[in-house]
Amino acid sequence: MRTFVAVEIHNESVLDAIVKLQSDLKIQATPVSKQNMHFTLLFLGEIPDEKADDIKKALSSISFKPIEVKFTQIGAFPNAKFPRVVWIGTDEQAGRQLVELASKVEEVLAPLGFKSDKPFKPHLTIFRIKNKTSGITDVLERFKTIDLGKDVITELKFKKSILTPNGPIYSDLQVILAQ
Repeated sequence: MRTFVAVEIHNESVLDAIVKLQSDLKIQATPVSKQNMHFTLLFLGEIPDEKADDIKKALSSISFKPIEVKFTQIGAFPNAKFPRVVWIGTDEQAGRQLVELASKVEEVLAPLGFKSDKPFKPHLTIFRIKNKTSGITDVLERFKTIDLGKDVITELKFKKSILTPNGPIYSDLQVILAQ
């Protein structure tokens, strides 16, 4: 099964503001659906079903405090000239806390063979761009300073992803509550 570890946004007004931003941006890209918005802390990829229990056990050792996140930035990976992903970023303090949480996840899962291939950068993917597009620098520049509200992250999730022609379907395998 295809899996990852993530934290999700639950504040409906933030999610609605992101959906509105998606329509305001007017770029040739596939928007991420509202119910699928999350911060991927560590992508695990395909795992055998029996490995899920070891992952759950390792993740259950993680303790974290609620993280207040303000959604204040917009950007693109790898860059706005040749974008593949458009994302929403966080304020500096939340960004640091999310990096710490991602480090904890990687630390407990490393003995099971899971390691990130690049440093974690806190971001919420809002578009995926399949085809080459002329840069979106101008579009992103217009929305450079944004305030999409805030949310408090209180759950760490081990998730399963089933890819379909209509987009991925995510389900929770484990939920760890903040303390």
